[in-house]
Amino acid sequence: MQKIKSYIRLLRFHHYAKNFIIFSPLFFSLNLFHLNLLFKTTLCFVFFSLLTSGVYIFNDLLDIKNDQMHPLKKTRPLASGQISIRSGILLTLILWMIPLFSLLFVQWQVFALALAYVLLNIAYTIKLKHLPIIDVVCIGIGFVIRVYIGGVIGNIPLSNWIIIMTFLLALFLGFAKRRDDLLLYLKSGAKTRKVIDGYNLKSLDSSIIIVATITIVSYIMYTISSEVITKMNNDKLYFSAIFVIMGILHYLDISFSKNQSGSPTKVLYSDRFLQFCILGWILTIGIMIYQKSLTNILSLLFSG
Repeated sequence: MQKIKSYIRLLRFHHYAKNFIIFSPLFFSLNLFHLNLLFKTTLCFVFFSLLTSGVYIFNDLLDIKNDQMHPLKKTRPLASGQISIRSGILLTLILWMIPLFSLLFVQWQVFALALAYVLLNIAYTIKLKHLPIIDVVCIGIGFVIRVYIGGVIGNIPLSNWIIIMTFLLALFLGFAKRRDDLLLYLKSGAKTRKVIDGYNLKSLDSSIIIVATITIVSYIMYTISSEVITKMNNDKLYFSAIFVIMGILHYLDISFSKNQSGSPTKVLYSDRFLQFCILGWILTIGIMIYQKSLTNILSLLFSG
């Protein structure tokens, strides 16, 4: 039983939340209720999520020594010895090969994007994550690839806005994560990442604030863009910006006051106010852009 729990931890199912961004092109293209596209996107989400588990294991394999010095990461299955290195290598290969071949049969363009994601992360794990700024940019590119997968599988043209905001939000979370790593090093002296040498607290704080500001401004510009207003048939989208602003300001507080931005996924699962902001944004923007579809569904329900 303990062995099964160790493998479940190794796969990091909780990180699959990041992959829901694959659905964003479907959501913003007003095709969320298109069952065929929804099925294909869900299929890609499952295969890509398994692929990311392989990426996490590969990263853990190369980071065993660093993880063993980390107060929290030292309990990871590979770092603690609960799972052997040989088993980790075998599982990584399985989780890369099966999803990639499956995506090749679904759509070759999606396969190409997924393969690019794997290659990017191999380069990231081996070299790029040790280079300041570039390490965080790689995280941003990884999220952009997810969005492109969602666009390609649904044959949905992607707007510049969704690409820009996805990249900016990933940079924001990435810099906040590096800040937490740096604080850990300053407090304990444990250097869990080589890249920490290339950062200092002042530059990270400035980077986080700059990117957060640009993200908020970009979102507001998106909601008042004539192109978006015409496409969504709604000129009140800017009301949803309140949840974006509250969410980002709250995350700044988590980073600067509580110093707990080391794991964005854990923050997402544990912070009630952040969950409120995300749910509020989804409901607000969803009701606004799917007003007609929701009205038709309700009419069918009540008429039946």
